[in-house]
Amino acid sequence: MSEPFSVRVTVRGYETDVQGHLNQAVYLNYAEHARWSLLQAAGIGQADLVARGVGPVALETTIRFRRELLAGDEVDVTCAFEWGTGKTFTIAQTVRKTDGTVAAEISAVGGLMDLKARRLVADPREYFKELTTDPVLFGL
Repeated sequence: MSEPFSVRVTVRGYETDVQGHLNQAVYLNYAEHARWSLLQAAGIGQADLVARGVGPVALETTIRFRRELLAGDEVDVTCAFEWGTGKTFTIAQTVRKTDGTVAAEISAVGGLMDLKARRLVADPREYFKELTTDPVLFGL
């Protein structure tokens, strides 16, 4: 896939802080929204994951704030999975204004938890391959 998956979001006034900037915690909401939107676009719903006995978990998230966002700004939030060989994967995300300005870069380490054993599954990539209708969205 040449371009990563992306979803557009408009910054709402109630999401801003006293300076009028997008509140820092809301960036996490935007990133999560993009991740779940990717899953939905790939044909995977929450019920599908639960039926397989797994659920996604966030293990680490880093946000690099680059430029301010204000109420009314439209942004595209990208989402690209990066696979290693172990139990975890990385999701690289960019929050970009429609004029191309990068507002934030988000890197998250995640995994799939076995909901009964309460441990990460050995190869999350295989679960996504089995569940998805569009493996390209996951970089598979």
